[in-house]
Amino acid sequence: MSLVNIEKQGHILLIGLNRPEKMNAMNRAMYHEIAAAYYQLQSDPDLRVAVMYAEGDHFTSGLQLDDWAGVFANGKGIEPGDGELDPFDITGDSLTKPVVFAAQGICFTCGVEMMLNTDIRVAAKGTRFAQLEVKRGIFACGGATIRLQREIGWGNAQRYLLTGDEWTAEQAYQWGLIQELVEPGEQFSKALEIAEKIAKAAPLGVNGSLKSSKIAVSEGQEAAKQRLFPDLRPVMASEDVKEGIQSFLERREAVFKGK
Repeated sequence: MSLVNIEKQGHILLIGLNRPEKMNAMNRAMYHEIAAAYYQLQSDPDLRVAVMYAEGDHFTSGLQLDDWAGVFANGKGIEPGDGELDPFDITGDSLTKPVVFAAQGICFTCGVEMMLNTDIRVAAKGTRFAQLEVKRGIFACGGATIRLQREIGWGNAQRYLLTGDEWTAEQAYQWGLIQELVEPGEQFSKALEIAEKIAKAAPLGVNGSLKSSKIAVSEGQEAAKQRLFPDLRPVMASEDVKEGIQSFLERREAVFKGK
């Protein structure tokens, strides 16, 4: 049985962790299946957005450390293989398409770090989050030390990175770490609803918005300003812009082709 369910649903790629009997603990095999799914999202021109979710009662209990110890000791970090794209993507420049994240139960360590590399997050009420690494003798190495303070502020980030304490979905919603707080069992349907709206929007516009936002965060506002209109020029010459204008004049829903 696959450790990750991968399903193409129209322009949406569904990526589902599927090791519920182990609380979706991520071993190396699961990591590589997720990385392959991310590569599929990036490389398939028909795909516009992904939903990351998990089967069972929990998103993930975290990394299966006994399977990863040798990797962490290599001094190079986690390396995706051929036909794979790192779902942690610490540099933030590999994936140009959005990912919507849906969590429930417990979402620890690598689960939080994958969430931080997504764009819109949904969580069920009662979901618990944690970076437990300092309780296991290491520190977070999947991007939490880089991204978490940007999302929730320095003090909040260090409060949990340095103690390994848990925080709740309700706290995450107050901080803006998640954008939708739903009843248990509704997290996937809400994430899919959001993804469907993205899939109907103009792909060049969505990708351009995401790219500009990432440049502003990783390289600074000035770099984003310099790239804004040069990156917009080919979009303005696209068929989708004509479709957007025509559909507006005809008072109908636009049908975008990403061209």
